[in-house]
Amino acid sequence: MITEQDSAQVAVQPEVTSRSTAPTHHEGWHSPAQILSWLPKTATPWQQDSAIRANYKFVEKDWLHMHNPMRTPTTKADPKFSGNLAKPLYHSHSLVQPDSIYRPEYAVYRHGVAGDPVPYTIAGDSLITSVLLFCFVIATITIAQAGHFLERQFKNFFRTQREGTTVITETSSEMRFQLFLVAQTCMLLALILFIYSHDFAKESFSIAHYQILGLFAAINVGYFTVKFLLYSIVDWVFFDKKKNIQWMKSFIFIISTEGILLFPIVLLFAFFHISVSNAVIYTLLVVFISKLLSFYKTYIIFFARNAAILQSFLYFCALELMPLGILWGIIMATSEYLKTIF
Repeated sequence: MITEQDSAQVAVQPEVTSRSTAPTHHEGWHSPAQILSWLPKTATPWQQDSAIRANYKFVEKDWLHMHNPMRTPTTKADPKFSGNLAKPLYHSHSLVQPDSIYRPEYAVYRHGVAGDPVPYTIAGDSLITSVLLFCFVIATITIAQAGHFLERQFKNFFRTQREGTTVITETSSEMRFQLFLVAQTCMLLALILFIYSHDFAKESFSIAHYQILGLFAAINVGYFTVKFLLYSIVDWVFFDKKKNIQWMKSFIFIISTEGILLFPIVLLFAFFHISVSNAVIYTLLVVFISKLLSFYKTYIIFFARNAAILQSFLYFCALELMPLGILWGIIMATSEYLKTIF
């Protein structure tokens, strides 16, 4: 039933009969609430929308030339827009394009969940694997060509030379072979120290692995160089030239043998996944045997005739055990310094 108020309102304004028709009032500015008040209460949402579209004045703005409210205070004026809005955002300019921090074209989207990174292994390191392979090939070729040299040195090591015995001098190729074995010993000890620090002691360094290995190898080279100088000075003061040469040959032979014995354990750890504890125990056993051989050889060469057991022990402690303890202290201090400072 239509009331008098509704009939008067219908008489003033044409009734909306469909979604496409709506009353229009062209005079003045009208708010959406005023426009909706002209309609009857039974007007549908589509009729209300049509009435607002017909009577509300939408301000047309040129968004390309509007001020960008998302600019930072330090950016310059907005460049003239020359992109295509039909393309994706990263193919054209955006509203915040003047901002140097906002770079939508660099967005990277990952699919799935990231897995755990592959842990570092010596077998997976191409450089260290190449070094080990090079050492193996060169050592194999050299031992095959100079096997009689090692056999002669091994026999002379456990043989007590008499007074007046002629000393056999080594050739240049044999000396180069010994120097190669000494360098191999320094490198293998550096690898074992790196294995101990990385896997057994659970230490992590912020510098590259190659730098750590090079630093440990340099420390080992310095250790053997200092020992060689100490032996030369002390033996030159207290003993004759022949005994000094005999001990230096034995000293180099012990270092070379130590490298040959350490090479299998490094290969087993790198390529056959032997436990770190077993590798450390084997290394300590090799070092212990080399120190026993050094004590035995120094006693045979320098103190056997006088039966000076006490002097031999003091000599061994001063030139073998003390440098070894200093070496271990330097390695631990270096590891701690690299771990906390860098």
